[in-house]
Amino acid sequence: MYELVFWKYLDEIYLNHQEVYEALEEQPIVEGLEELPVQVILNRIASVFAKWEKVDESSWKNNDGVGAFQVKTTAQSIQIDCYGTQGKTMDILVGIMEEFKCPLFDPQIPARYDEMYEEE
Repeated sequence: MYELVFWKYLDEIYLNHQEVYEALEEQPIVEGLEELPVQVILNRIASVFAKWEKVDESSWKNNDGVGAFQVKTTAQSIQIDCYGTQGKTMDILVGIMEEFKCPLFDPQIPARYDEMYEEE
């Protein structure tokens, strides 16, 4: 399994990414993070992956190839657990979340890919 995690900081707030990730695992609300339009994001994922089999409310499986993923949400975060998912599929998921200005935190490395947002 490969985990992709997304959240958005409130304006002028910048926290330790690893600590935010750990806090999101333990509590529903983390101070300093914005609430996300979770249902809108889920609808966008469902739309982009319409050709994939929707296994349940938050899981998709590729019937024409490899991979599956499950989306777990809080009011402030989106976590996508990828199972055998190809890199290009993960890139699509990351791209969807960038539409909502939520950069990727990759807990496997760990690194957050939001340098492009620091210049704004």
